[in-house]
Amino acid sequence: MPDRTSLQAPRGAPITTEALVIGAGPTGLFQVFQLGLLEIDCHVVDSLPVPGGQCIELYPDKPIYDIPAVPVCTGRELVDRLLAQIAPMKPTFHLSQQVSAVEPQADGSFEVTTTAGVRFRAGTVFIAGGVGSFVPRRIKVDGIDCFFGRQVIHSGEAVPSAEGRRVIVIGDDEAALDTALALAASDIDRPASVTLMHRRDAFTASPATVDRMRAACAAGRMQFVAAQAIGCESAGDTLTQLVVARADGTTLSLPVDLLLVLWGLSPKLGPIADWGIQLDRKQVVVDTEKFETSVRRIFAVGDVNTYPGKKKLIVCGFHEATMAAYGAAAYLRPDRPVQVQYTTTSTRLHRLLGVAPDA
Repeated sequence: MPDRTSLQAPRGAPITTEALVIGAGPTGLFQVFQLGLLEIDCHVVDSLPVPGGQCIELYPDKPIYDIPAVPVCTGRELVDRLLAQIAPMKPTFHLSQQVSAVEPQADGSFEVTTTAGVRFRAGTVFIAGGVGSFVPRRIKVDGIDCFFGRQVIHSGEAVPSAEGRRVIVIGDDEAALDTALALAASDIDRPASVTLMHRRDAFTASPATVDRMRAACAAGRMQFVAAQAIGCESAGDTLTQLVVARADGTTLSLPVDLLLVLWGLSPKLGPIADWGIQLDRKQVVVDTEKFETSVRRIFAVGDVNTYPGKKKLIVCGFHEATMAAYGAAAYLRPDRPVQVQYTTTSTRLHRLLGVAPDA
């Protein structure tokens, strides 16, 4: 199974690849598989720290019932199966980074740059970014942005040590409550205090988790405050207080050394909008022969694209990825006819997948 951690790619000269897949959700992962069956090497870029896209970020434990021949699986199980399926292709993942620039080259390829400074020279590009790149929902309080990444940490970002620090966790979902509970129960890096904050005393987390949080508050291991952040105070370049407002209009200042804003991630189309590709209502327009965009050699598959009759279903994305792979092969191997082979009978594909008797 491919490594789920972000891979350190070399700086300097561009990485040469036949295909660059932007997005590691289910459609992006199946795109890797279809490219691999055609022996097209690829690299994958995703803004999240692990593969899976919406399946992992939005519904990892919810059941999915419309995957062919799979009566039911969770989002996490689907991603795990797709990762196992593409393991023989040995794709290289570049995680926790976005594609920031795509520049056409004279030979028809593209020079692609990520926010981590990694550069690619890609023969074809596949946009499989679902509804766009996932970015953290950030807190909006005057003067607090200068503490981002240091004392103010958002969903998906690395959390520094909480030892001896006054920690405030903002959020109402399972991740927020689990984080607050873990900090309150920690014997290693024990915080000085843990406060959970949400605008009201109602949560989207499971009832069992809410009960555990209330029990921890009753036991004095943490506290809950129903309020919203409206300001902050600092001493020099250090955040010291979070000013909050209660529902009754009263305000108070909460001491804070580490603020964890766990509002989850939201999708944004991001830099795709600046690549010169035809869009329709923030969706990438494609043909239905090979799901190519208005720019030759750039394809778009999954929820990010649009065409007459488009249906935003995972199974439709799998079809689009298959057709796009064959479209790319025609560009990459113009002198070699692309023949459809079947995994049931093709000895070449059996060797590729590692299931041949002599594999």
